[in-house]
Amino acid sequence: MLKPDAVRRDLIGIILSRFEDTGLNMEAMRRLNVSSEQSRELYKEHEGKPFYVNLIDYIHSGPVVATVWSGPSAVSIARKLIGATDPAEAAPGTIRGDFGLLLDENVIHGSDSVASAEREIPIFFPDIS
Repeated sequence: MLKPDAVRRDLIGIILSRFEDTGLNMEAMRRLNVSSEQSRELYKEHEGKPFYVNLIDYIHSGPVVATVWSGPSAVSIARKLIGATDPAEAAPGTIRGDFGLLLDENVIHGSDSVASAEREIPIFFPDIS
């Protein structure tokens, strides 16, 4: 999911092209404003943590672009492409290393496992099973 700062900064095309360049296949894409129900479900593992309220406020601060990608080793390829959560620690050449500005605004969310993807995809794409 391209977060509000990526959308505001017009980074959608360049970031999506990086995924395409890896050979992954885009299965779905949707631009939307994240609802309270969607954000609570997406970030439920962070509820109660000190950064939770800021995380929820941020994801509601503007539209996002949610995507679904497929291909061999899609999750591990995407995680390498995305880079470390903190842009200051993300390697150059990764999405967060090249475009992330702040830990709280790190341009992109990606599922960290197949199980997470299976949980997260229906939040934004209930028509995909």
